[in-house]
Amino acid sequence: MSALKRHKELTRIWASDPGWRKCFTTVSHTDLGRMFICAAFFFFAIGGLLAMLIRAQLASPNSAFMGPEGYAQVFTMHGTIMMFLFAIPLIEGVAVYLLPKLLGTRDLAYPRLTAYGFWCYILGGTMLIFALLAGIAPDGGWFMYPPLTSSAASPGINTDFWLLGITFVEISAICAAVEIIVSILRYRAPGMALSKMPIFAWYMLVVAVMILTGFPPMILGSILLELERAFGLPFFQMEAGGDSLLWQHLFWLFGHPEVYIIFLPAAGVISTILPIMSRTTLLGYGWVVAAAVALGVLSFGLWVHHMFTTGIPHMGLAFFSAASTLVAVPTAVQIFAWIGTLWKGRPRATLPMLYILAFFVTFVIGGLTGVMVAIVPFDWQVHDTHFIVAHLHYVLVGGFVFPMLGAIYYWLPHFTGRRRFFRLGETAFWLIVPAFHVTFLGVHWAGLLGQRRRTWTYESGQGWDIINLISSIGGFVMAIGFVLVLIDIVTNAVVAVRGSRNPWKAGTLEWAMPTPPPAYNFASLPEITTRDPLHADPDLAVKIAKGEGYLGDWSRGRRETLVVNAATGEPAHLTIYPGNTLLPFIMALVTAGIFLGMLLKLYWLVPIAAIGVATLVVHWVWGLGSAGEEGLLNVGRNLSLRPAAEVSDPPGWWGSMFLLLADATLFGSLIFGFAFLWTVAPNWPPQEWVEVSPLWLTLFVIGISLAPWAIRHGLKQVEKGRSARLSFSLAAIGSVMLTAAALLLLTFVPDPTRHAYDATLWVIAGYVGFHATLITAMSIFLLVRNARGYQSPRKKGEIRIARLWIDYAVVTGLIGLGGASLSGILT
Repeated sequence: MSALKRHKELTRIWASDPGWRKCFTTVSHTDLGRMFICAAFFFFAIGGLLAMLIRAQLASPNSAFMGPEGYAQVFTMHGTIMMFLFAIPLIEGVAVYLLPKLLGTRDLAYPRLTAYGFWCYILGGTMLIFALLAGIAPDGGWFMYPPLTSSAASPGINTDFWLLGITFVEISAICAAVEIIVSILRYRAPGMALSKMPIFAWYMLVVAVMILTGFPPMILGSILLELERAFGLPFFQMEAGGDSLLWQHLFWLFGHPEVYIIFLPAAGVISTILPIMSRTTLLGYGWVVAAAVALGVLSFGLWVHHMFTTGIPHMGLAFFSAASTLVAVPTAVQIFAWIGTLWKGRPRATLPMLYILAFFVTFVIGGLTGVMVAIVPFDWQVHDTHFIVAHLHYVLVGGFVFPMLGAIYYWLPHFTGRRRFFRLGETAFWLIVPAFHVTFLGVHWAGLLGQRRRTWTYESGQGWDIINLISSIGGFVMAIGFVLVLIDIVTNAVVAVRGSRNPWKAGTLEWAMPTPPPAYNFASLPEITTRDPLHADPDLAVKIAKGEGYLGDWSRGRRETLVVNAATGEPAHLTIYPGNTLLPFIMALVTAGIFLGMLLKLYWLVPIAAIGVATLVVHWVWGLGSAGEEGLLNVGRNLSLRPAAEVSDPPGWWGSMFLLLADATLFGSLIFGFAFLWTVAPNWPPQEWVEVSPLWLTLFVIGISLAPWAIRHGLKQVEKGRSARLSFSLAAIGSVMLTAAALLLLTFVPDPTRHAYDATLWVIAGYVGFHATLITAMSIFLLVRNARGYQSPRKKGEIRIARLWIDYAVVTGLIGLGGASLSGILT
């Protein structure tokens, strides 16, 4: 069996559809990673153009280049695009493209979920760009503070585009986070224990967990503000028991971890590239991993330092100021590890290395100004000035854009299969980096002299004129540099000659495959015993191509890879991937109907689109299993494993567990909002309370008792080889009763527009009702699957998945509905 024959057969099995259909039907992580990266840089170009409009406006005092309305739209969309449509999607794209290759596997855990997330990103971003072109773009700032964004202060559709478009885009981030976590934990080369993972995988694991716990508060805030604007539920209206500070808490619970969500992948890139460019290994691997985890944890305790000027009690100011300075410690650990790596190695002045050195200088300055604004008296002075604008750009451009440019040039030979020939990149570097410092050191200076941010013009004679002119000139020079980067990358990708497989002499697995990468990644999966397998075995690439690893045989004609033990990397079972399909694209289009229905006030479209999404989900999930069992299957190297459908913890169970982590964070944020308003908002408690009836109590108690008992009884019946139809029927009945209890609670609320208390109870009841409806559908699904013979003592994974969701629905029902009903009684 020749390597060429194996390559042809695996390519036939794994190849994407030809022609234009490829973009819409591919589920290949390589294709989707490239699409994510290209789309992110397209949005970066738009955001950069908007930045040039801002600098043109501020270049001179009393400028007539833009009016206040246009300027508000431009600076809002600049921040929105750079944060939501460029930075996070670029991280997703790099991770989607690289992780399976670094981890030595053939694809991510859920290829169709990746495709669905990509199309949600594209459609949500398109909504925002359409608003910009139509002149109805969001104009309340990328932070959207109420009451400036309430329906009274912002009556148009502008704010709705932001709230609905960004929420749509965040579906992509949640999908990517679940995908990344499960892929890192379970989809690795055999033998790759956690301690042997590439450092980039550790960083992305931390980042993905942060996304699942950081994004839900902002998603909740967007939902609440849109409900207020659309239906008058007064969450942020002080006269009706709300408080606009609730939005700031929810937004910055997301907003500050977001900074580290952006920085940590770039730090992972540096920790990967720097040792290669220094011709050594990373100093302090364990310390760097610990520092990344510590940054991820500490970042969630800093959100209030964005609110130092809002009247926070002094004890709170002291706590969050101390926490904000403490975060410098794990950052310093990483920087000293990188400096030590440089010190013990022999650095090469390559283009990726130049961008890493630019990162060091720029990010350290940004970090120092970050410590400055963590000091409360100083923050009071500069909080609403251009000093904060400059600090943000030093952290995000220095801490993210520069390392990612280095990453693009480092992996460009892998991406294209060609070596760099034209050298425009070096010229671009010497334009971008000095021009950046000219621009934003000037912005720092203007801020210290008192220039306010978010203002569309300023008067002459305040000492800012020449500073702003020089900053604007620097900004335009920097833009020219970025254009040269684009030209350089495209030219070298298209025209340059073919290069060697591993031009950097790296030791990680992505360089053990042909470049550009084949559709299947690895002809066989290698056994890994070290962090740098190509350094330990220079012939590893040849052995992989010869099929000496696992799954070198294509005879089953399916897309297959191995799932390993999360800790040790020992092979656990075999997973079978779906083929090319339009389903993710169609499902994203139908999902868009929900958001368009809300945006255009076509509320009849929302339930129709929701039913369409539910139907497609059932079709999606139904195809994951089959009647009967395959038993043990040969995977090579004298090892046989069962397919994922015949194990107790299939990939869907792991995905559900981490999706529920995001779900629980959103619910916890909702309860936090309820408690916050109860504590600080005026007019609490209201005069009228929810009073429950005996019927409601009966439905509630039976629902939360019957559903979890029935699903467990059904699981035991299946494990014994018996029919579980009665058990699943009872689980469905219990779920229906919980749904009825949630809906009945809505009727007890006199008027959700009357008071924030009533509005919050409506949302809590709606949340519980949604999950109760979901587990009802799951119970019916299990009932039908049981009748069709899809379940057996070994094929019980889907039942355990349903049990996870039922338990979660019951717990949130107890907390939400139980708390809602008791709040009035206890008070």
